[in-house]
Amino acid sequence: MPTAGASTVNFGAAPGSTDAQTIITGQAGIQSSSFVSAWLVPSVSADHNDDEHWADDVTVYAGTIVTGVGFTIYAKSPQGTYGAFNVQWIWV
Repeated sequence: MPTAGASTVNFGAAPGSTDAQTIITGQAGIQSSSFVSAWLVPSVSADHNDDEHWADDVTVYAGTIVTGVGFTIYAKSPQGTYGAFNVQWIWV
């Protein structure tokens, strides 16, 4: 059965950065062979409206699984950005 959730990635205070990451923990059933995926959710966050989620050209992906613990969500913005962006994730 898939496990899913939501989080944020935060590029920090302005002027921010081109890279951000967040670590998802509490995933006791995750294995090194699990499939993990993450994606941007264009909805209002603490720092950005839904349109800014798209305009800042943020790419999100998941990886670095730690068996019985969790995984890392990575985000990139080629031009750089600041603040929190909403993400959702799933692993199977």
